[in-house]
Amino acid sequence: MNLGLAGRTALVTAATRGIGLAIARSLAAENVRVVIAARTKDDVERVAAELHGSGVPAELTGEEGCRAAVEACQGRLDILVNNLGLRAGTGWADTGVTQFEQAMAGNLYPAARLSLLALPLMRERGWGRIVVISSVFGRESGGAPAYNATKAAEISFATALAREVGRQGITVNAVAPGSILFPGGSWWRRREADPAGIAAFVERELPLGRFGTAEEVADAVTFLCSERAALINGACLPVDGGQSRSNI
Repeated sequence: MNLGLAGRTALVTAATRGIGLAIARSLAAENVRVVIAARTKDDVERVAAELHGSGVPAELTGEEGCRAAVEACQGRLDILVNNLGLRAGTGWADTGVTQFEQAMAGNLYPAARLSLLALPLMRERGWGRIVVISSVFGRESGGAPAYNATKAAEISFATALAREVGRQGITVNAVAPGSILFPGGSWWRRREADPAGIAAFVERELPLGRFGTAEEVADAVTFLCSERAALINGACLPVDGGQSRSNI
């Protein structure tokens, strides 16, 4: 299937590991010029070289870093994948207003800043794709309270923005991954620490009997960025193997 992405320029945030790296690789395989933005310079340079793209080390929780990331696209930005995510607190015992502020600063605010910075460049060409990586716990309750709230806010943001910019040739969607396993990730660390407990979790909670992979999320994101997904706008696509229990 020709996804019609060759020659496009994409900015992918937090793209040096896990889901972000898989998305960057998937887009690069479609002959997209990929610009990656992440905090660590060595990692950015390594991935940019692998993908024959470019990158910028940037602290994306602030306005300055977001501007630097968009400027690194050198005046053309067709695709924006907001993948940066941050968890603050684990339960109500260690979650208060401070943790909610931290979670918003690491999830919703970068997605909003980068999207608003990208829109003028997309409007110039009359075409654009914005994807926000939310979570299964943005669609239903569960997970850390502050993370849960901010991931739900990301879905709401994507839906609202989609209605505003759709007639300008720009689509905005969210993707809600379930439990995804990749080396060094949170589920990887939990499985290393408690193999029996995680095996029981998989048996109890994951209908496919396995974790998802970063590449499976990346494939869904790449499709949403394509010409073939032109009618998908304002949606939240679960990529969770049936893990979620939401009816919507």
